[in-house]
Amino acid sequence: MGQLETLTTPVCIIGSGPAAHTAAIYVARAELAPILFEGWMANGIAAGGQLTTTTDVENFPGFPQGILGGELTDAFKEQSKRFNTRIFSETVDEVDLSKRPFKVITDTHQVEADTLIIATGAVAKRLDFKGAGENEGFWNRGISACAVCDGAAPMFRKVPLAVIGGGDSAMEEAIFLTRYGSKVYIIHRRDEFRASKIMQKRALDNPKIEVLFSHSTLEAYGDTKGLNGLKLQNLKTNEIRDLPVKGLFFAIGHEPATKFLQNQLKIDADGYILTTPGSTKTSIDGVYAAGDVQDKKYRQAITAAGSGCMAALEAEHFLQEHEIQQGKSEPSTAENEALPDNGRAPPEHRPV
Repeated sequence: MGQLETLTTPVCIIGSGPAAHTAAIYVARAELAPILFEGWMANGIAAGGQLTTTTDVENFPGFPQGILGGELTDAFKEQSKRFNTRIFSETVDEVDLSKRPFKVITDTHQVEADTLIIATGAVAKRLDFKGAGENEGFWNRGISACAVCDGAAPMFRKVPLAVIGGGDSAMEEAIFLTRYGSKVYIIHRRDEFRASKIMQKRALDNPKIEVLFSHSTLEAYGDTKGLNGLKLQNLKTNEIRDLPVKGLFFAIGHEPATKFLQNQLKIDADGYILTTPGSTKTSIDGVYAAGDVQDKKYRQAITAAGSGCMAALEAEHFLQEHEIQQGKSEPSTAENEALPDNGRAPPEHRPV
């Protein structure tokens, strides 16, 4: 590693998805000149995060006809740049949170930041078998890792579907998919679920769900139109069978991108950053976590964006409280006293 260029900023943001860019937009509009590291194939995913691995996004407000995931993330970035966010396509290798200013280090830069927003996301775990990949397989052509995101798409309606997994997420996704699919198979390599008893009962009692215990998936096959079926192996008898399905959903968990933190923040047993309930505050003052890196429940683009807004406002308030730099996303008391009779701030200052 050569000589690092040192930069300073009131707010540094690590991430490239809706949480990171929402935070950047709010911070930049408050004239706090944020620096954002979007990563370079961080966690094996292009800048933009999980949205870049999907095709049509139909549940993000403002796009009645839907929008491609990559186009949506490009729009996020352009909006951040419009307000002069400095964006670097570099992956953060390490951080030093032992004292302020915090240090954020890449191959070429060292940033000293008064506050830090971590929005590095969580990567959906996927199985590696023939036909499951992106280039020569059926990923995004019948295979997904988010039933809530993709399950309502026309290609999954009134056709047989499958879910791989054995935890609560697998039960929830299978039950959700019964709204659209003609039948839903749950494929699990063990002979019992690890899901909670109540979730198991809900799944097992659903007439549209069939469970295939002690089975592993060997291959996904189809044609130019998409997925047509799976080859499964019974792990007890070694028998191989075909399972005709038009959709397959992985529900085997997510891996939050927190290894670079080296346990400097409190995390849970699964690696998610712990935050104060109703807040994005972490175990260190001035450090905030937004998006899927701290959310193991919802994991949606719109909830990530909301938490990015929260993190930005909390970081700005922290700076104001410590008299580091006055932000401008909310009117001050003096401004409130000078507001027009309708009590509204001018658009450039009004919280949205």
